[in-house]
Amino acid sequence: MSYESVDALQKVLVESVFHYAQDRKKAAGRALGTLVEIITYYGLKAWGFRDNVAIERPLPEYGNPAITHNVEFSLHPVLRRQSMKLQRFALPLTSKKLRAALDAVGFAHSDLTAKAAQVLSKQGVLRNACTFGESPNAFCIVSVDENEEDRYALTVSVLSRHPFAIFECKRVGIEEGTKKGPQSIEKAKQGAYVARTVSSLQKIRYSDGQIGGVIHLPNGRLYHKPYDELLEEVVASRDGAVLRDFILTVGVVSNHGNWFTDKDHNKELKVLAQSYDWLLFLTDRGLSEFVSEMLLKPTPELTDAREAFLKSYGPENSGNRFTKVKMDMKADLVLRNYFAAHKKKIESWFNVIAPAKRTVKTLQAELRALNDKDWSKILKK
Repeated sequence: MSYESVDALQKVLVESVFHYAQDRKKAAGRALGTLVEIITYYGLKAWGFRDNVAIERPLPEYGNPAITHNVEFSLHPVLRRQSMKLQRFALPLTSKKLRAALDAVGFAHSDLTAKAAQVLSKQGVLRNACTFGESPNAFCIVSVDENEEDRYALTVSVLSRHPFAIFECKRVGIEEGTKKGPQSIEKAKQGAYVARTVSSLQKIRYSDGQIGGVIHLPNGRLYHKPYDELLEEVVASRDGAVLRDFILTVGVVSNHGNWFTDKDHNKELKVLAQSYDWLLFLTDRGLSEFVSEMLLKPTPELTDAREAFLKSYGPENSGNRFTKVKMDMKADLVLRNYFAAHKKKIESWFNVIAPAKRTVKTLQAELRALNDKDWSKILKK
């Protein structure tokens, strides 16, 4: 079942899930924002980028490293990777226990400064993309692949600090009962600023209104072309001088009510569309379909996800176990399976706002092309 608007969906959540909350509408709105992030994160996992994804990492501005911005999801080149077969760990699974296990299999990590972290709590709550080691040029994350009772299989990835892509989620527009969304344009401006300042590929406006792209090459030359042409050229390039500081920026935007659609752009959407390299619109239909299948008319395959959501957001709140950072381990498994099993349907939840006449599959291909490059060579200066 899908709802005619996100406002209609929010009303149902207010009545069926958040009836206990002091500000029920606000609680439901925040939960919808979390669900947009969950859809984005598990979508990236289903596309094959689980081992590349970091969450809420600080990202410096291009040419201005004194200023950094935390981005929701960043995709980084994998420099080294270690799969660890099922083995016993006493919970909580801490970074200290993990480092001991890595020593046992001969995985070198002495170049990474240890960072205290809890990969998996006694209550079975995962820390997604858990960072447990840092160096000036790299950091290390771990993911839980599977478990059998007290045994866990893990994947450890050492990632380059510099990402090749970022994803940010924005819910903008107005809610029912208000005539303006005063904070919406500010949210859009914040996202636009980050999108336009972190990559070496910069946008410029021509006098005829078209968007151009420019890259400052190491020899001092300003290389420029129409933006979409230059973006394609950079993604296809193997030239380290062009790729070294490039970041593909992707925005994922969802709607409050009927404030805009993929064909009827308001000011916020226009600001975001001309700032990100790619802007995806998560449709009301897509968001409501996911919420219906998980919460309102739950399907058996998402039962564990529903239980984790209600434990996090229901009246018997038992702590966060359904966010992009912290996720119940059983919920993580069913979400991974759901997104892998329904790839085609989930892709249909998104409309591409920018660039024009492109598809989600084209974005996937660009991400794979960037991921497959020889980053160890590219990042050497």
